[in-house]
Amino acid sequence: MTTESTRESIADRLGSVKYDRFLFYVMGPYKSFNLNYVLSEDERSRFDIEELPGPLRRLFRNREDIDAAQGLLRRVQGELRTDPGVNAFLALDVDIETDDVDAVTQSIEFTRCSNATAFVVPFLGHNFGVGEEAGSILETLSESHGERLLFIHEANVTSAMIRSANVRWDLRIETYDTEAELVERLRRFAGGIMHRERRSDLQYLD
Repeated sequence: MTTESTRESIADRLGSVKYDRFLFYVMGPYKSFNLNYVLSEDERSRFDIEELPGPLRRLFRNREDIDAAQGLLRRVQGELRTDPGVNAFLALDVDIETDDVDAVTQSIEFTRCSNATAFVVPFLGHNFGVGEEAGSILETLSESHGERLLFIHEANVTSAMIRSANVRWDLRIETYDTEAELVERLRRFAGGIMHRERRSDLQYLD
């Protein structure tokens, strides 16, 4: 275990893929948003969850479903590692204790080391922490790494943070409706970065 993040230390902790040296940091919520964690028992007792419309019922999903957001990131990661074969990773894959390095600093260093970074924001994700980390990364690295960053959110997600990021940092923002569309957009983003590195439009990261 180490507190230092370098391209080598990150790559050493990941499995072999076709493009080992193309690090793609995939950020997003690991927990699905659940109103059971927000409302008190008294507040929850004031209405019948089963009588709520479907989209609202989903906000009270069972506790065993709470890791659905991390499952989405893992599936997306697996798709990217298979095709086009880039070294996609989550923060969980790099063995750094957050007791030694806080999560925001860790994410900034992972982004600095990566060829590409994507902030994935699903509708049912617990997105508060992701927004804080994304803001810190943009504040620190937008000038040097802005062209390597993508913010992609599910189409029905609206956020003042997304709107302000677009204005303040000229951040590339895309939307998706389905998981397949999310994967395809991320593949296209990674391919574009690869192409620009090969043409020397972007610095090649060895």
